Amino acid sequence: MLRRFLPALASLPLLLGAAPARAIDEVVLQLPLIDFGFTVRLSEFENPERFWAGTSDLAELNRATNGAVDRQMRAIFDTPLPVQTRDVVSQAAGSPLLQQVLLAASALGQVDGLPLDASGQELTEVLNRASTDGQITLYTLLRAIPGESVTVDLPGAVASLQRLTRQQSQARALVESVPAASVAPARSAPGSRPVRRSVRTMAAPHRDTPLEVVLVEPSSGANGRVVVISHGLWDSPEAFEGWASHLASHGYSVALPNHPGSDATQQKAMLSGQTPPPGPEELRLRPLDVSAVIDGMEASRVVVLGHSWGATTALQLAGTQPSSRLLLERCDDLGDPERNISWVLQCSFLSSADQASLADPRVIAVMAVSAPASLLFDYGAGAGMQARALVVTGSRDWVVPPDPEALDLVPPVLRFGHQLVAADGGDHFNLRAEAGGNGGPLRGLVLAWSDAAFAAGAAAKPALQAPPLLGPGGWGNTDIPLILMPSPTP
Repeated sequence: MLRRFLPALASLPLLLGAAPARAIDEVVLQLPLIDFGFTVRLSEFENPERFWAGTSDLAELNRATNGAVDRQMRAIFDTPLPVQTRDVVSQAAGSPLLQQVLLAASALGQVDGLPLDASGQELTEVLNRASTDGQITLYTLLRAIPGESVTVDLPGAVASLQRLTRQQSQARALVESVPAASVAPARSAPGSRPVRRSVRTMAAPHRDTPLEVVLVEPSSGANGRVVVISHGLWDSPEAFEGWASHLASHGYSVALPNHPGSDATQQKAMLSGQTPPPGPEELRLRPLDVSAVIDGMEASRVVVLGHSWGATTALQLAGTQPSSRLLLERCDDLGDPERNISWVLQCSFLSSADQASLADPRVIAVMAVSAPASLLFDYGAGAGMQARALVVTGSRDWVVPPDPEALDLVPPVLRFGHQLVAADGGDHFNLRAEAGGNGGPLRGLVLAWSDAAFAAGAAAKPALQAPPLLGPGGWGNTDIPLILMPSPTP
């Protein structure tokens, strides 16, 4: 399944050309019970009142349905896409923001006639043109990107937006009902230790070649504690060096392995036709990568942090067992109301899920940010986990939406001392922290969770009614409010 869908998703960042091209203006609307599509011009909707008062077939149909067509079109074209667009120009070129925006648009319509060349400058200009008052809609995006036409299944697109709204509504309710954690300057501020970066290779018997690992460590005053950070699909260690530098400035030694079967290099090779998409065996190989790094660091107690697929890897190492049961039940149901983009990845693991239980007893705690998990793991088996888990979900994440990927799954295991944080305004990408920044909005949380896990000693092991490692305050920052879900009372 991965081989069928991921190439299409991965190629989206390459769909915009360097040379100027005619922007999309022609829209073909597919409506139920009608064998043909209505062709309209986007430019006509610059004055929608005049269009609907006209004599076109679509305007006549709108009047016959008491304005239903107009309402559906507004729901599609005027609703802001579920993406963060702050600093669009500076983030656009070469960042996951473009892929995030285009994935949102591709879920609503099929664009024809897109060129295949790529240019960072062109991508930047496209998103700059599409951004209106800091927000992108499907209408402004289509008016900005080059192409010939777009075909939209109107009822299906409305259903997709409604489903996304439902998947984020539970997180919205949580954010509104629980106060944000208090700010702790000591956690969010850089530590006093100077930081050094190096790259080395480590033996990986399960791979054909050694692993490349980025090491971020204090130049002096190391506290002897080791953290490993696992990147997501087609990402890289560099995207999380902000977390690593923040931890290292407080004394931690941090290792960031490059997962060769699913990193940014693999994506480039795949798009050029040199290699197939990541195979299901990577579900097993990634945790083995982390265990090999722990060997190389000669560590006996480790905290593992992960983002997206890296968060799935972290949960495997904590003892959460993958299973094919839900994959078999739900992957083929295209109308499942909880279906989301992360299911494409999860469903690709059908053949490997039952052989991917790879807990590492040296891992004492994990922090899983935006983890694809609802089909892959049975959270009801939380009692079998040997490491504490902190699950972090972004309230605006639609790639791995909070419901069902976190909020419906975590509560059953909270009674074992695992915890859940919702990042208000967090999407799938703005919780990361590249090198050179301040450590990102999760920097205080990353430090507080690591500190608490190491300080707990043997008490870090999950147990029924175990007290939580993380208190309600002392770890947040003001970049993005962080909401700690209350732990259940005994």
